[in-house]
Amino acid sequence: MLRKVIVTIFIIVCFVLQCSVFDSLSFAGIIPNLMIILTASFGFMRGEKEGLIIGFFCGLLSDVFFGSFLGFYALILMYIGYLNGKFSRIFYPEDIKLPMALIVVSDLSYGIVCYVLMFLLRGRFHFWYYFTRVILPEALYTIVVTLFLYPVILKVNEKLEAIERRSAQKFV
Repeated sequence: MLRKVIVTIFIIVCFVLQCSVFDSLSFAGIIPNLMIILTASFGFMRGEKEGLIIGFFCGLLSDVFFGSFLGFYALILMYIGYLNGKFSRIFYPEDIKLPMALIVVSDLSYGIVCYVLMFLLRGRFHFWYYFTRVILPEALYTIVVTLFLYPVILKVNEKLEAIERRSAQKFV
């Protein structure tokens, strides 16, 4: 129950930060995608199921406030969380290279899928312009913010796992 409350607080805080603080810190209209950082981080820390669930709620929150279709971002972030969860078997908390690489790939994939489904299918064929002006700068800005946000997520996850282990030992 504590984990659900903490994750819900994380989702809400990251969403509010993304919409308010980082919106005022935007570079050329580009803001980091904290929802991707959160979804990918919990995906490879906790597994496919948790990544899928967190991705759904992060995406649903984005859909409700910014989406033109309900479920569009939820579906994309669900897949991102699930696919990052596939890497939970090779995840080591002390290694930061895998999380950084997965978050960059997740953000690039998110941008490309959004481009294909929102622009390319409507006949806008300026991929390189969109890639160099939106997708790539967002991925770079996201990875810079990841350097600060990921250690916080990792510490909270480790504390929650320690609490869960202690409570599990009480019942055994």
